[in-house]
Amino acid sequence: MERKVGSSTVTAKEVKAALEKARTLSAEEEKVLRMRHGAGASSTRAPLPRAAGDNQELGDELLLIEMQLMKAMRARAGGKPAVTASSKPVAATRARDAAANPTKDKIVRALRKKK
Repeated sequence: MERKVGSSTVTAKEVKAALEKARTLSAEEEKVLRMRHGAGASSTRAPLPRAAGDNQELGDELLLIEMQLMKAMRARAGGKPAVTASSKPVAATRARDAAANPTKDKIVRALRKKK
């Protein structure tokens, strides 16, 4: 191998474009190149690439699995849907929480008596 004479400047934009096209780098190698050349990660608002690619059948199967996992996660978390502050009155929420957790209610009553 011959040594090249001279130098060339690689810009962050060039590195970023090359890294988006590269498929053979490991995550650590990509991170090192981004840090070395000051090339930030691709847009955080950009959608993630689909694992199914153009395969519609595989995409449907992955969507089904994702929906099942989300359903199981919600059930495990107590099944409480996200509620905005303006959608339910605070008193109704407190009453429901007190009825749902008698131990917490007992502790709260004991603390109020201490005052």
